[in-house]
Amino acid sequence: MSPVVDFDTPLSKVVGKGHVKLGKELELHTVRELLFHLPRRYEQRGSLTDIRSLEADEQVTIQARVLSVRSRRMRNRPGSLLEAVVTDDSGGTITLVFFGKHSLAWLERALTPGRWGLFAGKVSDYRSGRQQVRQLAHPKYELLDEPEDRVAEDFAAELIPIYPATKEVTSWELSKAIRMVLDVVTMPPDPLPAAIRSGRRLADLGAALRDIHRPTSWETLAPARRRLKWDEAFAVQLTLVQRRRRAEAWPATPRPYQAGGILDAFDARLPYELTGGQQAVGEQLAAELAQSHPMHRLLQGEVGSGKTVCALRAALQVVDAGGQAALLAPTEVLAAQHYRGVAELLGPLGRAGELAGDTDGTQLALLTGSLPAAARRRALAAAASGEAGIVVGTHALLYDQVAFRDLGLVIVDEQHRFGVEQRDALRAKAEQPPHVLVMTATPIPRTVAMTVYGDLTVSTLRELPRGRSPITTHVVPAAEQPALLARGWQRAREEVAAGHQVYVVCPRIGDTEPEEAPGPESESADESRRPPLAVLEVAESLAAGPLSELRVRVLHGRLPADEKDAVMRAFAAGEVDVVVSTTVVEVGVDVPNATMMIVLDADRFGVSQLHQLRGRVGRGSAPGLCLLVTEAEAETPARERLAAVASTLDGFELAELDVEQRREGDVLGAMQSGRRSHLRLLSLLKDADLIAEARTEAEQLLADDPELTEHPGLAAVVEALVDEERAEYLEKT
Repeated sequence: MSPVVDFDTPLSKVVGKGHVKLGKELELHTVRELLFHLPRRYEQRGSLTDIRSLEADEQVTIQARVLSVRSRRMRNRPGSLLEAVVTDDSGGTITLVFFGKHSLAWLERALTPGRWGLFAGKVSDYRSGRQQVRQLAHPKYELLDEPEDRVAEDFAAELIPIYPATKEVTSWELSKAIRMVLDVVTMPPDPLPAAIRSGRRLADLGAALRDIHRPTSWETLAPARRRLKWDEAFAVQLTLVQRRRRAEAWPATPRPYQAGGILDAFDARLPYELTGGQQAVGEQLAAELAQSHPMHRLLQGEVGSGKTVCALRAALQVVDAGGQAALLAPTEVLAAQHYRGVAELLGPLGRAGELAGDTDGTQLALLTGSLPAAARRRALAAAASGEAGIVVGTHALLYDQVAFRDLGLVIVDEQHRFGVEQRDALRAKAEQPPHVLVMTATPIPRTVAMTVYGDLTVSTLRELPRGRSPITTHVVPAAEQPALLARGWQRAREEVAAGHQVYVVCPRIGDTEPEEAPGPESESADESRRPPLAVLEVAESLAAGPLSELRVRVLHGRLPADEKDAVMRAFAAGEVDVVVSTTVVEVGVDVPNATMMIVLDADRFGVSQLHQLRGRVGRGSAPGLCLLVTEAEAETPARERLAAVASTLDGFELAELDVEQRREGDVLGAMQSGRRSHLRLLSLLKDADLIAEARTEAEQLLADDPELTEHPGLAAVVEALVDEERAEYLEKT
């Protein structure tokens, strides 16, 4: 009697020696892992692969038909060379080149004209006379034989799965291994409750896995993909809903509103009225801070929508109730900016104990890694004693020697820039879990909020404060129309002459040191392109050329903290006309007199980054102007992306575009968690309705069975699709 093969069976017991390569190359060790290694796409026998669209240096698997084949002995060294020209019938051709020490007559007999096959290799170009020929050198191949017992129509209609593969493990080797497993595996009972399957019209799991690997038609493939997408969405939503429910059960010190306290005094001295959105968010925060379980809220809003004021009012409510608030910023420039901004807003209320301070106020403390020793000691003492009701800082707040008397609220600005451990370390400084407010100026599409921030409640500020000026954005195609760039520098001089100031942003610092790159949103490097423009070179060129009569300074992440702060102070005071900077000015920098930004090599930045960057101008009474300078060619995706940014100031519309253009794994933070994304089929953008359905079902199921004790199979699926490391990441985000 043969042993039972189930999902947990090692591949070594099913596929023989092939399991070694599968484990080493693709981390596939069990039947479950192999069956959930899903096809990337499908080819239909005889369908077009569009060889004409292949790019040099691309690793490809193509389906093609042999047009001609010839072999000859090599002239300059012993051995034979065989060339086969193949086509996909779309008019495109590519040459397959094989080398051998001996005769290749056997291969010539196999590659007969008219024969179809799958060919995998790296695309390259070589010159034959005046003609450039595209080729695959020594490709791996699998010839497709037409079985005698099947009619030609059925054969032509068969779908061939193309799997994510490597140089050492081809798609068809994976296909063979999966076929071997499917022939012997005993599928487990379907873990999804029958009521959900029938209510949502979902296929059985076993049938879905068989159909996704061996589809007989496009019609059978669709329900299989939908079921497996559902499982991915459901697993993530179950995890997030579970964690939100557990968080709601944690104890927290209530921080209710106190009439007549610092918050009321602050509201009374505000020089403007809060927007309707700020008032609504303020009521939400006040109510949640008063509860006996921790607030976990995400506050998202357009650049300049007033998130910081909302956060400061929440912090003052906590201070009124006897606690402290910590504001964590990603850079020293932003931390210093927050500190000065909060100090200015509070006025005497933030200087308790000082000669000109309000005795009924509180103290502010700034804690960054570059503080002088004496200032650092004072800040540490103020935080530990509780004298400082609000402590602003960078990752320096996370060090062991930093202590709080009673940390009641953690505010994390631009949280996506912090790692999991950093955020968690700050939470651990409170005796009971503190309330948490996460802020982002990068608008988040609904499905991303539901998936990445699914354990946080979400507030949104869409209304800009009165008095904010409009921003006009233009794309400047520098290679096609260099006169437009010259006009841009002239316009910069005109803005300075009118009493305003200008930002110039570059993708990197320079001096051949590691780049301060735009980040995961930027496009992958292309060796054929010139290096990205650098701050140090551009600043020197501008100071000696088109902006020679202006006061130009540089700002980037490698400057000493005191020098960065000095540059920003001088810029804010009007003592600097032009700052040439990296993306260090992307968030939080607030200089109302800055009216113009020129982003060089703008195509090397992501959509959300460009939207964030231009939010640095137009913050005062004068209108803002943003020029996106690029050498990208017209009608390329890069130019289309820039045109989209220029066409709208709606960050939420741009956020949807951003998700379309980024890998789903990046959106889910696979980079931060150190693991590859488990979302193999699910698209956060395209599957919005399915994700919403999964969320609804997850909430209903967990209301009756919070720990999935009555659904052990489903608990195992959740653990497999959302491993513990990813679960911790989602919880701490």
